[in-house]
Formats: sequence, structure tokens, C-alpha cells
Amino acid sequence: MVRRILVYEFVTGGGLGGSIADGPFAALLREADLMACALADDLTGVPGVQATLLRDRALPPPATRAAVLAVDGGDPRAIAAAIAAHDAVWPIAPETGGHLERVSRLVLAAGRTLLASAPEAVALAAGKRATAQRLAAAGVPVIPVHPPWAAPPSPHGWVVKPDDGCGAEGVRRLRGPADLAAWRAEVPPAGCVLQPYVPGEPASLSLLCRGGRAWLLSVNRQLIAEEADGTLAFGGCAVGALNHRAAEVAPLAAAVAAAIPGLWGHAGVDVILTGDGPRVVEVNPRLTTSYAGLRRVTGRNPAALALADDDPDLPPPRPGPGVEVRV
Repeated sequence: MVRRILVYEFVTGGGLGGSIADGPFAALLREADLMACALADDLTGVPGVQATLLRDRALPPPATRAAVLAVDGGDPRAIAAAIAAHDAVWPIAPETGGHLERVSRLVLAAGRTLLASAPEAVALAAGKRATAQRLAAAGVPVIPVHPPWAAPPSPHGWVVKPDDGCGAEGVRRLRGPADLAAWRAEVPPAGCVLQPYVPGEPASLSLLCRGGRAWLLSVNRQLIAEEADGTLAFGGCAVGALNHRAAEVAPLAAAVAAAIPGLWGHAGVDVILTGDGPRVVEVNPRLTTSYAGLRRVTGRNPAALALADDDPDLPPPRPGPGVEVRV
């Protein structure tokens, strides 16, 4: 029996109304396209699966081998109908604004199989402070998250960001007290959080999660540039470029999954690799940009691994030059 799976990526799949190019998620359009097309292509290679990619008809045709279902952006009835016409839905959406949680609950309310983390896990991970508190309580080494008015001493300054944000949106480094004071004067701090800046290698872990367990698929170098005003810009990642550090971060991956047992399928953990060991920055309870390079790095179909009934039998990530994914 063919299992009909709908790939619903929020930004490119009609979740937004109006002009996408001028909207609040315009900067995420290329990342969204990369993830959606990579997942749809991987699903077409899984025996017994019929994959369909939901697509906003205002966008150019996607580069995918999967079937494409065009909808008018911002039409909730068309999206609901698409969900109802499939057996399962694999959503990709920003956590910010509760988008991923709402899409996930919509799938469950329609009686369809949700191929994603539980809504409760998504809601937790959407808040950076709540996530850090959960992980710290479980003994996971994290970079602490503070409200913007509480700045503990930090020899290297601080990083400020929205508590409910995704990617590098609104992320900025403040190098000292003068920068902090100027930021507080120019930016309303409501909704923002503050973390001490921790020197080290920015990295991300690509995980496959299930039932409170995690399998480490790759260790990725984050391509992050600091602009003159301290803004941190995400330029993509080198998937698998830090696989030689897999043994160092594997216990951390397991601890994160145990602390947030609702994580399912592909998830990402942003970390800083320091001289004292890895420390978690935040958790992404969904596919991340690194997914677009996973198949080439692992030699396996990542979608098939997630859908398999049995636990995957995976070797440790193989060291290598990695695959660069630019956004």
C-alpha cells in the first residue's frame, strides 16, 4: 500500500499570505527551498512512499523529482484540504510565532500522521530561555540565557537575540558594557534574551531522534559572519566538516534527546565547541539547513532512516571535508 506523504514547508508552501519576497520570512526563502526540495527528493526514493510537495503558486517551480501541489498563499482551506488528502504530513516551519506548533496541531486535528516532533517539544524549543532551563536542569552543558536587564559579568561581551526566533534573525554581539547600554537604548528589549558570548567553534549537530534517544548523523561547521554593527549573519554550513569531533559531542546529543523526549526525526542542536567541551546554544526541533547535505555526507537516505520502524544501525560519522550548503 502506497503511503501518501505531504511535505508542507511553511514559507514556500502557502503558509504566508501576501508577497513572500517582501514578507517577514523573505530572508529564509532560500533555506526553506533547500530543505523542502531535499526532503521531497529523499522521500521519492523510499519504497512504498508517494511524496507530494506543497508549493505556493506565486513561486517559481521547485527543483524536485516529487509531485508538486500548488496552492494560493495564505489560503488555509487549500492547505487543510491538502493535509486531508494525504496519509501523513512532514512539516517544516519556523518555531517563531508558534508556526511549527500550529501546523503540527493542525495535522493531528485532521487525524493524519505527524512526521515531526511532538507539539509540546516544539513549544519548548521555541523559547530559548525555557529550553536552556530544561537542559540545564537535566545536567546538559548550556550557554545560560538571561532576560535583557540581567547581564552577568562576561569577559567577551554578550549575544542578544529574540527569545522566540529562528536562524540568525535579530542576533547581535555586544562586545562590552558600552555596546550593551547603547543596545538597550535603541532596541526595545521586550521579547529578547541575552547570553554571554562564549569563544569557540560555532557548530551544529544533525540528529535523528526517537523516543528520547538520538543518533548523531553529522557535526557541521556553522558559517557565521559578524558585521560591523555586531550583527551575526548565518551564511550556511559545512555539513560533516567537523565529524572528527563526533566522539566529543555524542554524549551531548544523547543528553539533549533524553531531556526533550518529544523530539522526533531530524533535529538540530546549535553548539559552541570550546576548549572545555561543547555547550548548547539552542535546539531546533525540525529539519535544519544541514539536511540538504546529509545524504551526500552519510551515504544514506535520511528520510528513509526517519521512517524506518527499526532503530537505525549507523556507524559513527565519518571524518571528511564536508559538504558546503550556502544560503
